[in-house]
Formats: sequence, structure tokens, C-alpha cells
Amino acid sequence: MLSSATKILKLFKKEYPDPKIALEYSNPLELLVATILSAQCTDVRVNIVTKTLFKKYKTAAEYARADLKVFEQEIHSAGFYHSKAKNIIAAAKMIEDSGGKVPAAMEELIKLPGVARKTANIVLFDGFGKIEGVAVDTHVLRLSQRLGLSKNDRPEKIERDLMKLFDKKDWGILNHLLVDHGRRICDAKKPRCPECVLRDLCPSHGIFYPSVK
Repeated sequence: MLSSATKILKLFKKEYPDPKIALEYSNPLELLVATILSAQCTDVRVNIVTKTLFKKYKTAAEYARADLKVFEQEIHSAGFYHSKAKNIIAAAKMIEDSGGKVPAAMEELIKLPGVARKTANIVLFDGFGKIEGVAVDTHVLRLSQRLGLSKNDRPEKIERDLMKLFDKKDWGILNHLLVDHGRRICDAKKPRCPECVLRDLCPSHGIFYPSVK
């Protein structure tokens, strides 16, 4: 499997030479907020919401002082706005109480409301340039299973499997590569197998998956 993983990564890097996160942000705080909002929501929608949001709220203190009902309406179109608003405001209060800066360590980030390892990995890599693990979202989960990289269905177990297969230096971009491929080719309902650069390596080539939960 290690040699197969190496070949997969090589093909991905050639196919997607400039992998990067689709969320728009200018600092770790904005990235944290955007990533929390992105749960079960498209990056396109999140970017629409944050375009206005980031003009109003620029510091953790401003988020911490936000009126919950008003904030809910401001992020309403991102879905699950009750829990997301509550978590963002609560996380901002914790950040403000700790000096006003988003923590740059996994153990501190996952203490924040609404932040699990996926969000923490994204904030660390894309916000601080730190590599701690592999961010496992729905795209990564789906492709990891289809490509035979993991037989697990729990994000934390899939992350461990991927960390064993790939060099640490590639953990950060692995999420972006898998997300890019998941969006362009390996769709949840209708994967475009004939166009896939991994068609000769993929054990699921040609198999139709109705959904991946």
C-alpha cells in the first residue's frame, strides 16, 4: 500500500500542481471562523457569507461581543446557524480571554467550541504553516475509502491511516489534493472514472457509489 500511496500522491501533484484551500481569509482568525462555517456547507457559500462578515468583525473581541441573534442571521445561509453562531462566539471569548490570538497548537485549538481535529489541522497548516496531521472532511473520507487508503469510516481513524501511508511533509497538502480531486472528478454520486488520472490504480474504478455519508 505504501508504494501505491506514493504513486497516488505523485499523480495528484502532477494533476493539481497548486493545491490550496478554497476558503477566502487573510489571517488565522478569519480562517478559523470560515472553517467552522464550512461544516456541511459549500466553500462557495461560506465565502459569500464571510465577505460581509469579515468587514464587520475583525478581532476575537468583536466576535465575542456579538449579539447571538444578530450573528445567527448574519451566518444564516451557511446552515446550522444556531450551533455555528454559538460556537464561534464562545470560541472568540476563549481566544480573547487568552490574549486575543488564535492558538497555534493542536491541543489548544481543539479546546475551542466547534473545533475538532479537522478544523484544527486546517487552521494550523493554512493559517500557521504547521503540520500536525491530515484534515479529514467528507471528500477525504470518500476518496480514502474508494482509493483503498483506509477501510475505516471514522475521521480520526482515517487520519491515522493516512499519516502512516504518507510522509509528514505531505500531510498538509493531502487534504487539498483529495478535495480538489473529489470536486472535479471523484463526485459522491457520479464519479467520472474514465477521466481519472488514478483509474489504473484505483480499486473502485468503474464502481458507482450512490452516496458516501
